Amino acid sequence: LGAKSGDFALREPLIELHSVVKVYNSLAGSVTALNGIDLQIFQGEFLVVTGKSGSGKTTLVNMLTGLDRSTSGEIFVNGEPLHQFGPEKAAKLRGRTMGVVFQTFELLPTLTVLQNVMLPMDFAWRYSRWEQRKRAMSLLEQVDIADHAKKLPTALSGGQQQRLSIARAMANDPAILVADEPTGSLDSATANAVVEIFEGLVKEGKTDFLVTHDKDIARHGARVLTLSDGEIVGAKENVHA
Repeated sequence: LGAKSGDFALREPLIELHSVVKVYNSLAGSVTALNGIDLQIFQGEFLVVTGKSGSGKTTLVNMLTGLDRSTSGEIFVNGEPLHQFGPEKAAKLRGRTMGVVFQTFELLPTLTVLQNVMLPMDFAWRYSRWEQRKRAMSLLEQVDIADHAKKLPTALSGGQQQRLSIARAMANDPAILVADEPTGSLDSATANAVVEIFEGLVKEGKTDFLVTHDKDIARHGARVLTLSDGEIVGAKENVHA
């Protein structure tokens, strides 16, 4: 169900998951959050994963970004075995290849809007200080909040903060953008405006992996997978996307 047909069939996937299982153990017993996930994600596609609360969506995000480790199975990112990496090595791979957008924004409140976007570049050592500032401003212009560059994130609306988090996620020019419920706390009009940013990034050649419980948002994806009880139970392609 996780495989891709059509135009992507002959391409090498950016991310591959093979029989990925995640089990959480506690005093109350064990819970299987993911149960044998097989999935390929290809360059230039807009992939949406949907499902009810507790279906395993966020756990899937944590697996493919290396924020958590699978119990079993294999995860490859650009051919590299993420499932074998420790936290530090996983973080370096994530920094090179992925931008992550969270529902709760995860912005640093004591840094300005501009500084929040520049911060990931400090860790990647890809740009000089002058290049960092120039690139950060360009990204803020792309998400239409450049006028707020000198403000603190708390001075922005929810929609503007999410735009900022997208700009920050794109700071190091990652191949793939991973978004976990990025519109969950936004009104419908603002949510659609944010999704349009993701669509624009796909047109530029980026890959979007977006998790949502919102069926209206899911319709924007070119491919939509449905999770239930930790398994992929449905897959469809939206020809209009």
